[in-house]
Amino acid sequence: MCRTVSTVALTPMNCPRRETDMALENRTVLVIGRSSGIAHAVVEVATKAGATVVVAGRDEVDVTDEASIAALAARLGHVDHVVSTASARARGTVETLTREAVLASFGVKAIAPIFLARHFAPLMPADGSFVFLSGASARKVMPGMLAVGGTNAALDAIVRGLAVELAPIRVNAVSPGTIDTGAYDALGPEAKATLFATRSATNPARRIGAPEDIARAVLFALDATFMTGASLGIDGGEPLV
Repeated sequence: MCRTVSTVALTPMNCPRRETDMALENRTVLVIGRSSGIAHAVVEVATKAGATVVVAGRDEVDVTDEASIAALAARLGHVDHVVSTASARARGTVETLTREAVLASFGVKAIAPIFLARHFAPLMPADGSFVFLSGASARKVMPGMLAVGGTNAALDAIVRGLAVELAPIRVNAVSPGTIDTGAYDALGPEAKATLFATRSATNPARRIGAPEDIARAVLFALDATFMTGASLGIDGGEPLV
């Protein structure tokens, strides 16, 4: 089980720890998101790097509610790093998107980081940091990804602004391409397999990403003390083609 902070209800995770690469030793890392996929992989790599990991899923915090964010911050009292993997995908075209879906997408990925920064930055040391998940659709136009792309582009801009406003606390984004998580399961097995085959055949990396690819980039961002305001494209080169 991950080492945890006793002042907040946490999601238990099975996180074996190595005595190597202790870049986050004696640091507390808050990971916001589901207990699977990318968030789970981030918890594993952060724990292996020596961190005390606090996991806050939807039961612990509603990132669209500032009062909920403030309450979690008050319960924790101190963090060194915050990683948010929260998202609300709003796939659809200009003809099919609903206002509610678009607002939800922006609320979770573009607006929430502002209030996470407001309430958690005061709890951080000067060498603390935030890492948010953006996405390759901010840089590559794809049919049906209008709101998702807009949300990710907005987040990239907000990350740059926060990096200036919160300095010397660092703020960065990790921008995944197509990653094999449960996010694509709603397509159905055949459609998902077709999508993955197409993207594997066309992107320069010639494969689909894994949650561990993103988690390793997050760990790098947490430890890269001369990097701030950046968005790391971990996307197999998808935006290039």
